[in-house]
Amino acid sequence: MRSILLTCLASALTRYAYAAGVTGVAEGFAKGVTGGGSATPVYPTTNAELVSYLGDSSPRVIILTKTFDFRGTEGTVSGTGCAPWGTGSACQKAINKDNWCTNYQPSAPKVPVSYDQAGILGITVKSNKSLVGQGSSGVIIGKGLRIVSGASNVIIQNIMITNLNPQYVWGGDAITLDNTDLVWIDHVTTSLIGRQHIVLGNGASNRVTISNNFIDGRTSWSATCDGYHYWNLYFTGSNDLVTFKGNYILHTSGRAPKVAGNTLLHAVNNYWYQNSGHAFEVDSGSKILLEGNVFQNAGQAVEVSSVSGKIFTSPDSNSNAGCSSYLGHACQLNAYGSTTSYKGTDQSFLQYFSGKNIASASTASSAQSSVPNSAGHGKI
Repeated sequence: MRSILLTCLASALTRYAYAAGVTGVAEGFAKGVTGGGSATPVYPTTNAELVSYLGDSSPRVIILTKTFDFRGTEGTVSGTGCAPWGTGSACQKAINKDNWCTNYQPSAPKVPVSYDQAGILGITVKSNKSLVGQGSSGVIIGKGLRIVSGASNVIIQNIMITNLNPQYVWGGDAITLDNTDLVWIDHVTTSLIGRQHIVLGNGASNRVTISNNFIDGRTSWSATCDGYHYWNLYFTGSNDLVTFKGNYILHTSGRAPKVAGNTLLHAVNNYWYQNSGHAFEVDSGSKILLEGNVFQNAGQAVEVSSVSGKIFTSPDSNSNAGCSSYLGHACQLNAYGSTTSYKGTDQSFLQYFSGKNIASASTASSAQSSVPNSAGHGKI
C-alpha cells in the first residue's frame, strides 16, 4: 500500500511539474524546441535568483509568480544626449550610446539625460531554459532578456517586460537574440521600451518562432513625437528563419518590423492596429512572405521607399501556386482596412521554405477576431 501511495504521489507531482511549465508547442521554424524540458520547476523569489537561474549551465524550467523590478539596482547615469526629433515633451531624446549622437546626429540639439542603468543591457539567458509566467503574475520591470553568444533551445512564454527607459532611444531592448538557435517567444507582452521590443542582431539567430505576443507601442515619448512607438521589431541577421504568427502590434509608427540581412520571414495571421506611419521596412537581403494578416488603421503596410529586398503579399487567389508547391498550402489573402496596401508579387524566394517546418495559416478574418483577445501574457 505504501508503495502504491508513493507511486501515485510521484505521478501527481510529475503532472504538476509539467502543468507548471510550458503550454503547447512551437509552430513553424522553431518547431521541436524544448527549453528546459522536464527539469523540476524552480520559482525565483529575488532578482538575483532569477538572474542566476537564467544564466547558469543547467537546464531550467523557471516559473515567475511575481513581479521582478530591476529599476535602481544598477544606479542612475546622467550625461549629455541629443534630441534628433526635437525637444518637445512628446519626443524621445537619445542617449549618446557608443557616440551615436556624436557620429550620426552631430547637428541635433544637445540635451541632458538621466536614465536607469539596469535597462541598458538585458539579463543573459543561457541554453536549455524555459521562462514561464504563472497566470498574469510574471512581470519583469526595468530590464530585458538577452539570448546571445551561442545560446540555443530557449522558450520565453507568458511574461511581461516593461519600462525600459521609454523616454530615451538606446534606453534598452526587451528581448535580444544574436548568435543563437531554436528560440520560441510566445504570449509575451512588451511595453514602454526605449529601443526595440524584439531585436534579432547581426549574428545568425537561425530558427526562431515569435507567436501570440502583444507589442504595445503606446507611449508618452516617441521618435515620431505622436505617442506611437517607432522602434519595435528589427529582424536582421546572417542566417535567420523567423516565423511571426498571431502577434498583435498596436499603436506603432514604424519598424514593425524592419527586416534586413539574410532573413527568411513568414508573417502569418498577425494583426496590426493603429499605426501612424508604416509597418514593414523591406531592407536588402530580406525575404518576406505575408499571408492572412490584418492591417487596420495601420498607415502604410509597407514603406514603399524601403523596398530593396523580396516580398510576396499574397495579393490575390490566382497567385498562390508557389505557396502550394513550397509551403504545402495556398497562401491566405491579407486584409487592409483604412491602410495603404502593398502588392508584392515576388515568389522567387518561396523555394527556401521547401522542406522546413511551416506554420499553418487561417484567414485574415479569423485573425482579426481572435488575435487581440489571445495575444500577450495572461492569455494562455
